[in-house]
Amino acid sequence: MRIGLLTEGGYPYVGGDAGLWCDRLVRGLGQHEFDVYALSRTERQEDQGWVRLPPQVGRVRTAPLWAAHDDGVVYGRRTRRRFAEAYGELLAAVCGKPRAASAEASGDPEDSVGAEADRFASALYGLAELARDEGGLAGALRSETAMRVLERACRAPGAPRTARTASVPDLLTVAAHIERTLRPLSLDWYEDDALGSADLCHAAAGGAAALPGLLARHFLGVPLLVTEYGVQLRAHYLAAATLEEAPAVRALLAAFHGRLATEVYRAAAIVTPGNTHARRWQERCGADRAKLRTVHPGMEAARFADVGEGVRGSRCADPGALVWVGRIEPAKDLISLLHAFAEVRRAEPDTRLRIVGAPAEDPEAATYLTHCKALAAQLFPDEAEGVHAVGDNPVSFEEIGGPEIPSLAEAYACGALVVLSSVVEGFPVSLVEAMLCGRATVSTDVGAVVEVIGGTGLVVPPRNPRALAEACVALLRDPERRERLGAAARARALELFTVEQNITAFHGIYLEIVSHSPVRRVVVDDEGEPLPFGVPAEAHVPGRWTVTRFMTERRPRRAEDAPVRATVPPPASATVFAGEGA
Repeated sequence: MRIGLLTEGGYPYVGGDAGLWCDRLVRGLGQHEFDVYALSRTERQEDQGWVRLPPQVGRVRTAPLWAAHDDGVVYGRRTRRRFAEAYGELLAAVCGKPRAASAEASGDPEDSVGAEADRFASALYGLAELARDEGGLAGALRSETAMRVLERACRAPGAPRTARTASVPDLLTVAAHIERTLRPLSLDWYEDDALGSADLCHAAAGGAAALPGLLARHFLGVPLLVTEYGVQLRAHYLAAATLEEAPAVRALLAAFHGRLATEVYRAAAIVTPGNTHARRWQERCGADRAKLRTVHPGMEAARFADVGEGVRGSRCADPGALVWVGRIEPAKDLISLLHAFAEVRRAEPDTRLRIVGAPAEDPEAATYLTHCKALAAQLFPDEAEGVHAVGDNPVSFEEIGGPEIPSLAEAYACGALVVLSSVVEGFPVSLVEAMLCGRATVSTDVGAVVEVIGGTGLVVPPRNPRALAEACVALLRDPERRERLGAAARARALELFTVEQNITAFHGIYLEIVSHSPVRRVVVDDEGEPLPFGVPAEAHVPGRWTVTRFMTERRPRRAEDAPVRATVPPPASATVFAGEGA
């Protein structure tokens, strides 16, 4: 079948969220054909180029979210009125303004929430239909009309108090953010020869990445699958907490993204969270429990095999060392780890702590690393045998690629115990890597840590240095227990968190969705038997094969018309080939 893979800031670009997972998925499902529809986040990301694409990627279409291009579309009076009505309805749903006094007369909160969700969805699709009929929305969403509509929605009776306090700069900030998120509505991807040719749209994230999938479903009836290994709404909340925005801006944008997440979950045929923690978030945002399928991310076990198979201690470079591996940033709470290690040193004076990793791209991360090094120097003055000798600090900050730690696997092998001290965590990738290496672990109870560990390591409360130190000391003093936990951890990781498990799960989900989707194209072979998918495989092969004539409705429906033969010999110029370059 043909899959329309929808990404934002990831695949096929060299760097980005979920890029590696998408590449493994596409390469692992070589029996399917993929068309990639990618939204880029920054100009730098586009300049870095793409990863090497496998042959099953037929074409790539991209669009920037980082630049607003003037499409030159000028609306007339009637079209401006149509835009103001649709945009006003969308913002009224965001602000929670009741449509009428009778809307909440029933007193049922769920009915009220459902009505506002339907209102948001209708307005969203109304804007998409306007963009398709009259041209792009770029100019309209940045126009004075849009600002007036936003201000009117914030000042209306029933709007939240924080929205009513929004100043003009606040409204400008909100309008710019909404315009950026809604840019996919103006793309030309929603035609029969684009997303309409896909049997299934697979969004690699929620939010803006899923918008093309929503419109392909709305206009063309293409079913939508949404995968979230990091819930977009949760990521927005965490990012907003670190920004110095006005309360009105944070409240309005949180409401907007909440409404968008609800519609994405409602429209999706299946939603695949990466763990139970993400699943709970999705359920709280309105996802139907019957649509949810937990599919854990897949890791390449082969790169850790040499270390993992030496679980009995043969690969341990330093049996008295604690190891931390990851991106250095405030959410990892290395401050608590350093204070915990001070207590570990009092109980086990010969213990060392090796912090392996580089700062995240955020400029704040480099400052945080400097602060951690200063704290380590303060807590552990260099230990020298005499006044003329060079001291040695028991805490070291290292990066992968040096002579002592040439690879990621060697980073986990350089100590007896792996520690995770985060206060915020989604799916703990470093923890799975440590498990594949057969290492015992001590982790904080955040995100999906307990789900991943499953009893093969020790878990303590976050921001509790004493508990973290006591757990580390307990395992340092019991080598046999460390070995048992490490062996059990590796067995669990091989069972649940491999690339093969992930690919097999999605192959089954693809078939399940397509088999339950309404028939959009009625195509039969010479014998009059229906072909299994909307677009026969041979329709994408260059040469004189077959040409597919199909009937496409704007909305999904059951097959009612006469079937269409798929065996008419095409002329040489009519060959259908989807392998065009991007």
